[in-house]
Amino acid sequence: MLKAIFTLDYEIHGNGTGSPLALMIEPTERLLQLFDQYGAKLTIMADIGELFKFKQYFEDNGRDDYHYEAITKQLCDAVRRGHDVQLHIHSSYFNARHDKGYWVQDWSEYDFARLKFDRMDEMVKQGKQFLETLLQPVDPKYKCTVFRAANWSVCPSQNVIKALLDNGIEIDTSVFKYGRREGRVNFDYSQSFHQLAPWRVDEHDICQQNDSGKLWEFPIYTEKRWVGAFLTLQRIYRAYLSRIHKFEDSSVESNSPETKLPRKSFLERLLNRMTLVFPWKADFNQCSGKQLINALERAHANYAHDGVALPFVLIGHSKLYSHLNEWSLRPFLAHIEKNRERFDFAKFNDFPLDKALNSPGREHN
Repeated sequence: MLKAIFTLDYEIHGNGTGSPLALMIEPTERLLQLFDQYGAKLTIMADIGELFKFKQYFEDNGRDDYHYEAITKQLCDAVRRGHDVQLHIHSSYFNARHDKGYWVQDWSEYDFARLKFDRMDEMVKQGKQFLETLLQPVDPKYKCTVFRAANWSVCPSQNVIKALLDNGIEIDTSVFKYGRREGRVNFDYSQSFHQLAPWRVDEHDICQQNDSGKLWEFPIYTEKRWVGAFLTLQRIYRAYLSRIHKFEDSSVESNSPETKLPRKSFLERLLNRMTLVFPWKADFNQCSGKQLINALERAHANYAHDGVALPFVLIGHSKLYSHLNEWSLRPFLAHIEKNRERFDFAKFNDFPLDKALNSPGREHN
């Protein structure tokens, strides 16, 4: 059986612009209402860096222009309704300042995985404490145990793993197999253990499996797909938003050139373009409902066996959840609802970590 875990990165635009009411609160409420119709569960990955700044603005100015109280109310309401809230960190917000209607971030702290250990440890600690203080009065059993880094930045991973474990985080869900970035954030997940099944991570490398590891990686489900699979109306909408809310500060580029990944050779770049195959994430904002159904069926055919439940982790962003997206997502939710003998909805804590998840094993790259 496969159980769909819907994770929602809860944030405004990456360049620090936008209204939390329009980009976080209203779309998330529509998504919660939709999920309630099908019995689906949403895991809100709340960006603590932004929330801290919205709170500070409220306290300093006496005006809740960034809707901090409505945000915290929504998070509490989501937990009350049986959904989940976990930790997401845009590290560049911790030193951000407000200027002329947008947040000027500290670009030197943009790449979470390349912060000094003490700095990332402090951020994780503050975020976990905030969420547990906020949500345990709603649900005394609530614990913040799951983490996602902004921009999937958990490489290099040794300090990240230690910071998460030192603060009681049990699961990371930042990695997507085949993923690779160079520039503002640098990582290479092409050798990660699996595209679907969770693994206990090696303390030195989050992509590698180690049976004695204490942190689990629940990867975002990813396939290698032809470039044509990326052409959807939702992706066009995402590209449009990215263009009109682009970063203006060139210093966003990595300030640690010595840690950049080796540049691909001309031949490698040429071959990559010729094959036109790229990592395709199960993104419920940008993929069509039909695409998600087909991906779920492929994953079930490849990995479901012996009645063992495995997570099928999807990613989305509140700022991208449009009415078109809602229309496209409904068939996928209905497909799971109608095929409960093979599929179900879940949260991370539905998977007991003290028991083996019986990974299907390492994949061939």
